[in-house]
Amino acid sequence: MSEAESLFAPLRQAVGAEAAGALERLVREGEDHELNRISALDFAARSGLGEEAAIAAFLHAARLGLFEMSWNVLCPGCGGVLGASATLKSVDRAEYNCALCAAGYEPTLDEMVEVTFTVSQRVRRIAAHDPNALPMAEYARQVFWSSGVDLPENFAALIEEITLDAVELPPGEKAILSLQAPAEFLIVFDPVTHATQFLDVQGEPTRERQNLAFTIDKAHTPNETVALRPGPLRLAIDNRTDTRALPAVWIAGDKLHDLLGRRKPFLTAKRLLTNQSFRDLYRTDTLDVDQRLKITSLTFLFTDLKGSTELYDRVGDLVAFDLVRAHFRVLQEIVAAEAGAVVKTIGDAVMATFPTPDRALAAALRMREAMGRLNVERGREDLLLKIGIHEGPCLAVTLNERQDYFGQTVNIASRVQGLAGSQAIFATGAVVEHPPATKLLAETGMKPLVQRRALRGVADELTHAPMRAHRRLVQRQRRHSRRVARTWQAGARVSPAAAHACATRPRAIVRSFPSPRRRGPHG
Repeated sequence: MSEAESLFAPLRQAVGAEAAGALERLVREGEDHELNRISALDFAARSGLGEEAAIAAFLHAARLGLFEMSWNVLCPGCGGVLGASATLKSVDRAEYNCALCAAGYEPTLDEMVEVTFTVSQRVRRIAAHDPNALPMAEYARQVFWSSGVDLPENFAALIEEITLDAVELPPGEKAILSLQAPAEFLIVFDPVTHATQFLDVQGEPTRERQNLAFTIDKAHTPNETVALRPGPLRLAIDNRTDTRALPAVWIAGDKLHDLLGRRKPFLTAKRLLTNQSFRDLYRTDTLDVDQRLKITSLTFLFTDLKGSTELYDRVGDLVAFDLVRAHFRVLQEIVAAEAGAVVKTIGDAVMATFPTPDRALAAALRMREAMGRLNVERGREDLLLKIGIHEGPCLAVTLNERQDYFGQTVNIASRVQGLAGSQAIFATGAVVEHPPATKLLAETGMKPLVQRRALRGVADELTHAPMRAHRRLVQRQRRHSRRVARTWQAGARVSPAAAHACATRPRAIVRSFPSPRRRGPHG
């Protein structure tokens, strides 16, 4: 048995035969470039696997040594990779600068950091394992541009079409390019070092030769745009680095801009941090203690059991412990099924994160239904779940030797959960007004009711409306910076399968059944 075959055996045990088989076929049959910086989302679409199954498969495969995981900081302008590392700990700059776009960006985990996977050299040797041997077009495709750029099939021909001239320049070497500069905006660009020079060629053509020096070094000193006239150009290039350079002169016209504008979804660091498989496999390897990374939008869900102290007194410690443990197990399964992750448990409470509000909302519906089934099985309502949901910006941090989150968004989500009564779901306007979440509510027959509440430790007030004869939900956020919490009394109970169908297939038709009214606004 080869080393690769021996590694695929435990992968099959971890993720199942279908997902492991899909990765094994990719390794055995894929083209070299298809095995470098793989997007798990692209692979899911091509292989027919679900996205969560594909992500889990690559995470387990990376843990086993079949693939190498890379965290890449991206330029949101051109989609180029500004930095790549095997760990998120390397994302330590306050700002990343893109020379090609002449712009600087503060890194955020949901917009600027992608996670990709490359086959290990132990498993299969590919050309990208030696990037210094890649020709310019392949280097641009496989190393410079990220998996979020949707490069066309004729990429090599397109690059050749927009390139006036190019040269491969060994370390410490010099070269001279002689070309006719057209009346276009030109970019001298090296995809290896990202050295860039802008040339604005306009005006009356000239027959006199124009001279320009272009130095490639590690300083990445910003260059001002040089004005030239159409005509002969002598470009002297000096590579002062210890690596090979691939400088080229590109026409920055419509074809280049169309290329840079082609985008597709990619696996973001935010999505990976809120993935249960990742937290289980890499729980202590993510961030340095002093690292603080911004996320512009993350959805937090808090749960708690109502009357848990009375439960222990009523049924005894042993029975209550088994019940609470069963409740935790069910909640974690639902969170993972909705692309979320359990961050931590505090007593009988759960803190979980989701990439989008609709997934958190779908999870909340499934949680309530699941607790109802557990209560039916026991013949009494011992497990009464209170749920709160809020979405907003936060910081990814390390607390108590594990990856956690910090910020007012977390505080508000926790406080909103504290407002909920038994079997109630409270969510803020940021959650309910999220379009997929709004559609989910409409398709499940939910009728949001507005309330206005003050949250402990939060300056702004939350708006509410008198309860109607339906279960609680939250609806729209009040203007002028007022935080809005909503409660619902769901006008219908929805099965977990139906709730999941609405979250994953927006057009699914879900049948609902009236639920009994509760006597008071807090149950």
